Amino acid sequence: MIQITRRETFNAAHRLYNPRWSEEKNFGVFGPCSRVHGHNWELFVTVEGEVSEETGFVIDLKALSRTMREEVISKVDHTYLNEDVEFLKGKLPTTENFAMAVWKILQPVLREKYGVELYRIKLTETANHFVEYFGK
Repeated sequence: MIQITRRETFNAAHRLYNPRWSEEKNFGVFGPCSRVHGHNWELFVTVEGEVSEETGFVIDLKALSRTMREEVISKVDHTYLNEDVEFLKGKLPTTENFAMAVWKILQPVLREKYGVELYRIKLTETANHFVEYFGK
């Protein structure tokens, strides 16, 4: 088995805010992130599989890029994650919840369409903050 990773970027805004709490409690827990703000996000998708003798690839990275853009990036780029993104409806759009939602979207597509296993989602919110999700 070998792993290969593709990175895609997008811009999106969100607000870390629990509507059941007061403004004061939200600010106490989430700080300035309880206000609407945006990020330049990076999505890294790592897949695992066997290297094809014919192509030398685990997966064609153009196909992985296209899948990431069609299934995720096109739905989140230049959006307000709290309201505009169907797969995040009803969830607090933390980096953790966001990464788990991306896994649920990509895992079956990559397995069925390309015969590879999703190994890891890495979602970078800032230079100092990222989540890695292994779906286990």
